[in-house]
Amino acid sequence: MQETTHLESDGPQLTATHRELLDQVLDKWSLHVLDELCEQPLRFNELRRAIPIVTQKSLTTTLRRLERNGMVERMIASTRPLAVEYRITPLGKTLQDLIDALLSWSTVNLPDVERARERFDNEV
Repeated sequence: MQETTHLESDGPQLTATHRELLDQVLDKWSLHVLDELCEQPLRFNELRRAIPIVTQKSLTTTLRRLERNGMVERMIASTRPLAVEYRITPLGKTLQDLIDALLSWSTVNLPDVERARERFDNEV
């Protein structure tokens, strides 16, 4: 069965390609990183301090994945010692409104979700 990537009457179809991109851009650490970089460019250690629960390995992997997908760029400053700074790209910046919308949605709906979880857990 061939997946379509065009718009149908019901709207865009979620294909494997879409799922892969969304998984890579909206995963646990990417949301944190993109949210921080939308504010200002940061060095690696500044990002680690801004997101203290992320491990060095996870942050490195996340930054590389976001860079590969064109959301983040890595800038090397010609200072001594060399400094690497990460900044959001124009493409990555287009996610800011979506990230803000998701955060707003989760803030508004979290109490309902928590009640649903509690009901479910009590029934199991």
